[in-house]
Amino acid sequence: MDTMRDRFAPVVSRLLDEDPRVAVVLAEIGKDGFREAMARHPDRVINVGIREQLLVGAAAGLALTGLRPVVHTFASFLVERPFEQVKLDLGHQNAGAVLVSAAASFDWPAGGFTHMAPGDVALLDTLDGWTVHVPGHPDEAETLLRHAVAAGDEKVYVRLSTQANRQGREIDGTHAVTVREGRSGVVVAVGPMLDAVLAATEGLDVTVLYATTVRPFDAAGLRRATRAAGTDVVLVEPYLAGTSTGAVSEALHDVPHRVLGLGVGRRELRRYGTIEEHVSAHGLDPAALRERIGRFTDPTPRTG
Repeated sequence: MDTMRDRFAPVVSRLLDEDPRVAVVLAEIGKDGFREAMARHPDRVINVGIREQLLVGAAAGLALTGLRPVVHTFASFLVERPFEQVKLDLGHQNAGAVLVSAAASFDWPAGGFTHMAPGDVALLDTLDGWTVHVPGHPDEAETLLRHAVAAGDEKVYVRLSTQANRQGREIDGTHAVTVREGRSGVVVAVGPMLDAVLAATEGLDVTVLYATTVRPFDAAGLRRATRAAGTDVVLVEPYLAGTSTGAVSEALHDVPHRVLGLGVGRRELRRYGTIEEHVSAHGLDPAALRERIGRFTDPTPRTG
């Protein structure tokens, strides 16, 4: 199976051909995928070099001229390093762009902590008006990339990962999808976490919701799910644990509820190892998830 990032350059290259508003801004990373598109559209495919602040600033300038810039590099260099430009050049000026990241939370462990960004979605959450897509499969990445580019002049973040579910789902860029129904709680699996959640909850009487768009959060979908399954909610996110617990609490603000946020921990893992070792260390493998989800949703009273 190809990766989400494998889909990125071909999809956006086609959009460059189809829509004269689309532009691409790169900072060295990913430029090889756009060689042909750059030859066809030299005025709309721009490589600024290893200058991430300029990457975002240039995109904002293009947006202010009426173009729809698609901006790409690793998540740590796209959201964290140039955060002031994301906040001011895009946000303060109300300039729309599509930020498309790679490497996710720890997709390239050998790159070290400089190339890891488990806090990217939480950081964008401090700003107003961002749509955040977290696809879990290359087919979904293609769908959400097209949604993002077509979203007028909105500010959109598309978080690509090498981690992926075995199959893609029918998604619409807005709503969560009900994958399994139960009566003892709701588990929200975000993007690449779905397969692990399905394995972890096999035989448990819980509803599984699949979310690939986390901002705006599908509050109505969660409320519908809790009517039958109850208001114990577990969030399993592929980034900083607890990033969306506030969104869940806001969705259920008028009913008693409990929320457990599972995801990447705050502790830095300095022995970088493999992706699988990071998943396990953060308790995001099926066995660890089953124990944590089962303990939280188990309706059996405990004594002693």
